[in-house]
Amino acid sequence: MSRTRLTVVLSQAQGKNPAKRALEESICAALIMEPGLDVSVVPYLYDLDANHTGRLFLEGVQGDMVVLTWLYPRACFWLLDRDGIKGHFGESQLKPADTDEDDEEASEPEPPKGIGSVEVPDRHIYCLDLRDFNKHEPYIDEVRRIARECKDRREAKLKQWVQGNPTMVQLGSYLRDSEQPVNGKEHPTFQPEELLKQPGRRWYPVIDYSRCTNCMECIDFCLFGVYGVDKLDRILVENQDNCKRGCPACSRVCPEQAIIFPDYKTPAIAGAPVGAITGLKIDLTKLFGGDAQDALQQAALERDRELVNDGRDAVGMTVGMPKRQTGKDQGPKDELDQLTDALDALDI
Repeated sequence: MSRTRLTVVLSQAQGKNPAKRALEESICAALIMEPGLDVSVVPYLYDLDANHTGRLFLEGVQGDMVVLTWLYPRACFWLLDRDGIKGHFGESQLKPADTDEDDEEASEPEPPKGIGSVEVPDRHIYCLDLRDFNKHEPYIDEVRRIARECKDRREAKLKQWVQGNPTMVQLGSYLRDSEQPVNGKEHPTFQPEELLKQPGRRWYPVIDYSRCTNCMECIDFCLFGVYGVDKLDRILVENQDNCKRGCPACSRVCPEQAIIFPDYKTPAIAGAPVGAITGLKIDLTKLFGGDAQDALQQAALERDRELVNDGRDAVGMTVGMPKRQTGKDQGPKDELDQLTDALDALDI
């Protein structure tokens, strides 16, 4: 793998859906004909454990990278970050065919307000959602565009270095192939059959640190030891396999929608873009769906179910609930409060 070549990784779907496999094969067949690309295939990204060859391969990639997977881009990016595969978020111009200009403008992601990632290398990671199109051409066009963008960025950086009288070490780090260790580890090489070894299914939360404010409400709420803190006192998913399969309760408690369960059926929890209008649509759906329980009550019920399954006592809303809940001083109204007031005023 070379620093000057763009690495493209396709993460396969779970199962053997023929339509999904056909799309994956069409994309790979087209990409391997493109110059300047290193193309690889790994199993479903969310299921890769620390010892899987696909994960080890990804950890060894240097330079810019494109990842095509059956996940929302936000979920994919922070899943990679969680696994130590870090970079700057690469903005894609790929938009689903049914996205009109109004929706595109409305769902513009919010500016970062969280604590952010740490030790981010000088490279970009682009995440493309394979659910957006059922044909391969849009993905090939976007990868070509990204390859040009990455090349232009490298050349601009090299020009800047040359004008600034760089050292030979700086030039060498730019020009040579990536044969040096990553994080002190030699680059492993794998055969395709090793990369494609199917992992077991997994379930655990992924933290979006661009939104996470380190409020610790998730660690207070979770009673299964999933969360912990690192040496910088930042929240992290410490014991992911303690998480209860299918339970997204901690995501409902998070005040910033920073906790993602990539396989969950609801887009807001699975990592869809977070924007004012997107959030409004989600809240309206819940209100008009006749669901009398708010998100926190639902989270408490989901947690109680798992506690009882473990032979423990249910605790309801008496343990680890956010400080902004009933019984606390009334704070300023948030967007949901304002929306509810507006609906009440309509008398519908």
